[in-house]
Amino acid sequence: MADLSKYRNIGIFAHVDAGKTTTTERILKLTGKIHKTGEVHDGESTTDFMEQEAERGITIQSAAVTCEWKGHRLNVIDTPGHVDFTVEVYRSLKVLDGGVGVFCGSGGVEPQSETNWRYANESEVARVIFVNKLDRMGADFYRVVKQVKDVLAANPLVMTLPIGIEDEFCGVVDVLEKKAYVWDDSGLPENYEVKDVPADMVDQVEEYHELLIESAVEQDDDLMEAYMEGEIPSIEDIKRCIRKGTRDLAFFPTYCGSAFKNKGVQLVLDAVVDYLPAPTEVDPQPLTDPETGEPTGEVATVDADQPLKALAFKIMDDRFGALTFIRIYSGRMKKGDTILNSATGKTERIGRMVEMQADDRNEISEAQAGDIIAVVGMKNVQTGHTLCDPKHECTLEAMIFPEPVISIAVQPKDKGGNEKMGIAIGKMVAEDPSFQVETDEDSGETILKGMGELHLDIKVDILKRTYGVDLIVGQPQVAYRETITQEVEDSYTHKKQSGGSGQFGKIDYRIKPGEVGSGFTFKSTVVGGNVPKEFWPAVEKGFKSMMETGVLAGFPVLDVEVELFDGGFHAVDSSAIAFEIAAKGAFRQSIPKAGAQLLEPIMKVDVFTPEDNVGDVIGDLNRRRGMIKDQEAGLTGVRIKGDVPLSEMFGYIGHLRTITSGRGQFSMEFSHYAPCPQNVADTVIAAEKEKKAAK
Repeated sequence: MADLSKYRNIGIFAHVDAGKTTTTERILKLTGKIHKTGEVHDGESTTDFMEQEAERGITIQSAAVTCEWKGHRLNVIDTPGHVDFTVEVYRSLKVLDGGVGVFCGSGGVEPQSETNWRYANESEVARVIFVNKLDRMGADFYRVVKQVKDVLAANPLVMTLPIGIEDEFCGVVDVLEKKAYVWDDSGLPENYEVKDVPADMVDQVEEYHELLIESAVEQDDDLMEAYMEGEIPSIEDIKRCIRKGTRDLAFFPTYCGSAFKNKGVQLVLDAVVDYLPAPTEVDPQPLTDPETGEPTGEVATVDADQPLKALAFKIMDDRFGALTFIRIYSGRMKKGDTILNSATGKTERIGRMVEMQADDRNEISEAQAGDIIAVVGMKNVQTGHTLCDPKHECTLEAMIFPEPVISIAVQPKDKGGNEKMGIAIGKMVAEDPSFQVETDEDSGETILKGMGELHLDIKVDILKRTYGVDLIVGQPQVAYRETITQEVEDSYTHKKQSGGSGQFGKIDYRIKPGEVGSGFTFKSTVVGGNVPKEFWPAVEKGFKSMMETGVLAGFPVLDVEVELFDGGFHAVDSSAIAFEIAAKGAFRQSIPKAGAQLLEPIMKVDVFTPEDNVGDVIGDLNRRRGMIKDQEAGLTGVRIKGDVPLSEMFGYIGHLRTITSGRGQFSMEFSHYAPCPQNVADTVIAAEKEKKAAK
């Protein structure tokens, strides 16, 4: 039985281009897993093994690798930074016990780092911070530390200080032990010397050392009292306190360096071992009721001797076949075991089990609580399914994925490609829950839905290259919604009499706008049995089934509250079906009276521009119906934050590059739905009607 206190399951996450993948490469080199480091900009890194990743120099899928450092086993997941692939980060955080947040020394806390940080806070994952790229122009460690406080409202605990900056950056000072680590110019990570603190930094190191001890001893009352009375705590005691504070999210140990130049990564690995929690030190995953999704009060204790409880968090199809990534929370899993998938109620036999080494793998015959492994060739397992011991059925807390906001219609270039496309898309949907596909019933077109233009762009590219399906791609479409703005009280009677037993159902009801984000809510206040209780669910079902297609242009309807307060029934002719049909008719009758309104997705947009172009960029965003929320000047340019309708943002990156001579960047993510201006709504509704007429 392996010693679980020597396990660390960690993820590396950050904004695009902060250096996550390069940091992962350095970790693998330092831990002896690879001998030659591949560079992202040469398209040769270990964890970015998809063609699309190598070409674009971005990470698309999260990749898992296992390595060892100082007698500890590290399972490291390198996650994507791009906003369109946030779902990869979200699901990785779900199965990790700790993380390393990487920030760029010159870019600082960028928009995507905020999103990922928020996800990590929601998942209550302990983190250490690594401020990377301090050898870059405009790098400033102290500014990034201040941004972590101001923008993320987090408490960074500075553990190392940089020696020199930009071209002069040559090493770091360990604030706790007051030692300097200085690397030579060979670029090799192992070529460093431990020296005394440089003379010009002694006072500064002393100041940060005191801050560090004060923050640490707050975690232990006895130590704090002794410290107040002038006793200096031992290094062991301080480390114990930092470990506790990190685990409780009281602060985040903060390191600095340059992964590309091989400086400072060892200290981050030491921090992972010293301060991030082992699987047994994290709050165990809650078990939920499979029907309601509510917590049952039980948890999956991390213990190899308990019955098996594991979560499938990612499915990937590669040259070795279908892989299911699994985090085992409790129990053991052996080759040849039969396990139960509690989501489908079916059992599966475990065939080959492998330990992942990016795109390489080692066969293993058993795994236990705390492990992250992959199983080859599972049939009916999807992301978020719980795998458990058939004698002890349980369901782990499910994952929630964001709804897609953009869609495109596609069809294969040649007639024979349909079946091939169907199989390929089926595999891709299983891999990525934020990518959805549906067939338009009227036109028979295949509609792909995703989180953004880049997301769909890469999906089309994968279909072409990996699966050999050439597509004709339509224009991107926005996922509009509908809602109502007024309360309506109305009545509807459904009766049908044609030989034999008839149908009768009468309902009196109120329809009114619900709370934002509430979806559909139904309540019945009928008294005196005018609509018998057994028919209430049928009325609810009827109304709910109509929420999928609104009356304006057939888009799904959001945030409607229905109250059934009276009605009538017939002792013979009333049935559940009759009341369900009545509710459907009532919806069609009353929604147009309730001030139906079209809603459009609004995106949170974050634009970075050189100072000279600020006016042009803001003017352009205003023309796109954007609301500017905030402007923030940095050293190298200005960040503009605002809310802009998605429909106005197609092809924006090309336009932004034109007005900023190629120096502008932006990122956007879905924020909320808001009412469409009348002229926009009229155009959308007319276009939808035209589409329907053409079909």
